[in-house]
Amino acid sequence: MLERFGASRAGGWFFVNVGNRIDPTLMRLSRGWVSTGVGQQVLLLGHTGARSGKRRDTPLLFMTDGEDLILIASKAGNAKHPAWYHNLKANPQVDVLAPRRSGAYTAHEAEGADRERLWAKAVDYYSGYDVYKERAGARRIPVIVLSRSGTG
Repeated sequence: MLERFGASRAGGWFFVNVGNRIDPTLMRLSRGWVSTGVGQQVLLLGHTGARSGKRRDTPLLFMTDGEDLILIASKAGNAKHPAWYHNLKANPQVDVLAPRRSGAYTAHEAEGADRERLWAKAVDYYSGYDVYKERAGARRIPVIVLSRSGTG
């Protein structure tokens, strides 16, 4: 039921505009164990603003692929990429807060066959991504891979 809500326009709005404001505090207090995405794997992504240079914290749904963490820059199907995507392109060194996965990571965008494989895995994990793909129109939703870059 939560997955259907998340894929709806109202659900997408909630997670982008409300969950993103509540989750950083919830996640810090619970060391990554509690978020508004009940039943989903959510991490808190610490990243650096592309223009401002300021630290930003963004809660995001994630999947795993071996030791890597996979993020989908869907912004609930918005016509524009999320700000965190631009930040990672400019500053790929990030910090992650998530149960058993916290630490330093380096981000890169998946391309080609790897992107297609990871997109299929993401849609299998959360079918709302297919809804977001349609809603995004001509925008190709980026698939981001986070690989450990330190000892965490």
